[in-house]
Amino acid sequence: MRLRNAVLAVASAAALVLAVPMSANAATGDFLYKVGPLPGVLTGLADPESRVCIDVPETGNGTAYAPENLTTSTATVFLEANCDGDVFYTLNPGKKAGDRLKFRSVVFS
Repeated sequence: MRLRNAVLAVASAAALVLAVPMSANAATGDFLYKVGPLPGVLTGLADPESRVCIDVPETGNGTAYAPENLTTSTATVFLEANCDGDVFYTLNPGKKAGDRLKFRSVVFS
């Protein structure tokens, strides 16, 4: 009887651990920006992955600009691709920057 109760307790604990959703490791919300000549075309990233450098796909040889961070994470934008270089700007959740802020890559906390 005790063995059956112990097995049932272990099985129940395992089922509970597996039933709890794991963290998705993503910033929740949208990160918006413009591409192309002024006034630009508004586009963005939905629920971007956290702690991974994201090269903005629409930039090609140009840059994106006017970022708006509507995610739950801090976004750091870089002028260079691959989150390289000394030129970067940090946007807290809910913040936006004007058309003068240009970037090619972004990483979320």
